[in-house]
Amino acid sequence: MTLKACKKEEKMDRGFQKKFQFEGSINVLTQMMVDPAATEKRSGAKNLPLRPGEILDVIQFTNQEQILCRNSQRRYGYVPRAVMLPL
Repeated sequence: MTLKACKKEEKMDRGFQKKFQFEGSINVLTQMMVDPAATEKRSGAKNLPLRPGEILDVIQFTNQEQILCRNSQRRYGYVPRAVMLPL
């Protein structure tokens, strides 16, 4: 990984921590897949856009309805638990 790419990732992580008021280090708890049959499309400032079959990194289980996740483009957001499948 180049120095430029590393600094970009650090900047994105700091932005995530500020936006979601997340304290501490960002650790991936597990990976889950978006249900390929899901039609759930939520839009909003803090919701992660979903693609059916996409594999997401789970950062935090926030409550019974949603999970805080990161996609392969290092974008963060909330995802409904109803559309997630364990790997």
